[in-house]
Amino acid sequence: MPENVAETQATIRQDWKQEEVEALFALPFNDLLYQAQTVHRQNFDPNAVQISTLLSIKTGGCAEDCGYCPQSAHHPSAVKAEPLMPLEQVMKSANEAKDAGASRFCMGAAWRNLKDRDVERVAAMVEGVKSLGLETCVTLGMLEEHQAKRLKEAGLDYYNHNLDTSPEFYGDIITTRTYEDRLNTLGHVRDAGINVCSGGIVGMGESRKDRAGLLISLANLPTQPQSVPINLLVQVEGTPLNGIDNLDSLEFVRTIAVARIMMPKSFVRLSAGRENMSDEMQAMCFLVGANSIFYGDKLLTTDNPDANHDQQLFKRLGINPWVGEEKSEDKQCSAA
Repeated sequence: MPENVAETQATIRQDWKQEEVEALFALPFNDLLYQAQTVHRQNFDPNAVQISTLLSIKTGGCAEDCGYCPQSAHHPSAVKAEPLMPLEQVMKSANEAKDAGASRFCMGAAWRNLKDRDVERVAAMVEGVKSLGLETCVTLGMLEEHQAKRLKEAGLDYYNHNLDTSPEFYGDIITTRTYEDRLNTLGHVRDAGINVCSGGIVGMGESRKDRAGLLISLANLPTQPQSVPINLLVQVEGTPLNGIDNLDSLEFVRTIAVARIMMPKSFVRLSAGRENMSDEMQAMCFLVGANSIFYGDKLLTTDNPDANHDQQLFKRLGINPWVGEEKSEDKQCSAA
């Protein structure tokens, strides 16, 4: 890679090749950090991090067989299936999230796909949360074109649908939904004019080549995702991936850095796995371009650092909550 890569990658590219992304991963650590930080500063306030809160509005009983997920009905660890949460309870949680400093409220349902009978109930949740002045995001599984349009009408800002991993490693993790299914859902979301939130999970036993492949799949989409959550596997007893070797922490930081270079105008979010990250590891992730976190003591069904700990970490690092006067994702939409 050229020495001035930080300058040349400040614009959006959607023609990334495997060999050049693997070359980024292989850079000396300090060189990679410098390049990622430079790209980050060209596009974002380096001392601002977006705070999002995630609420499980329908837990357990999922028909998918994702090897990492305790909500899958296929695993002995399966979380007890619960019905869709009432609107009043969602609004109570959204108000609490806003009071705690969140600017985006995300709602997740353990469904293989959104069913038409549930569309209006979810739309009412989106409208309610939106009325509080919060950005809205949902993750509901696979989505059809007409469903995406209805959610857009309700005011949905973001739809989350992760690619999880590279196309080559995907079949080792999940067999009940194809990679093409995921790409089709992202297409419906884009076509409806909803911002795309899509990332993946690392530490599932994949190779560096697969981590590069995941980022290529994301960066080379017709429009790069406006939000890119990078999850570190949380191992849960009773799931097929429990007990595998943990990913090296510096390799995780490298993944964040490469994501920032490849997707310079996207929010890169530290999602699942922060409970197992040291403050120093998180600080390094912020240095290389992570600028969004999930806030609160739960991420769907797994633990997350408590809000007070995050506040203290932000204070130690001189980080302020991103307040959204100027949205970098809006710039991307006009540039892409």
